Amino acid sequence: MLQQPDLAQDLSVVTSVAELAEVIRRAARAAADADGATFVLKEDDRCFYVDEDSIAPLWKGQRFPITSCISGWAMLHDSVVAIENISEDARIPQDAYQPTYVRSLLMVPVGRGTPAAAIGVYWARHHHATDEEKHRVLAVADAAAEVLDRIGLDSAPWAPSFSKS
Repeated sequence: MLQQPDLAQDLSVVTSVAELAEVIRRAARAAADADGATFVLKEDDRCFYVDEDSIAPLWKGQRFPITSCISGWAMLHDSVVAIENISEDARIPQDAYQPTYVRSLLMVPVGRGTPAAAIGVYWARHHHATDEEKHRVLAVADAAAEVLDRIGLDSAPWAPSFSKS
């Protein structure tokens, strides 16, 4: 697992959202010993799945309405979401998840108060996210929020329309 000092060192040299996403996706996956992780940005009324580190492709590069995905729910409610069985949770868009390996997830907002992003970690089996896993992924999210505050969202090359509100 990636230890906190390594994460701090890796993040200290980050100068763009793309670099941040690369560091965060790896750190979050390791922090939860998960099968996959995504870094998602709030882009006006949509969620943009910027990057992923996963055993199989998920949603990298795709955009979804913020009100119809669990990453959007986590950002809009500024709340951690742990789902042991995604097929039993009404907040999960089943058509988006059905073709994937994902059976359980943990979604964490990035930025307290008005999240600008979210980190998702995923398991290919039913998994109850432990308090320790939540704590470790939240630490990654807090570190990501500090970097976003430092570099800003303007460093994202793909779209200038990001919103923190």
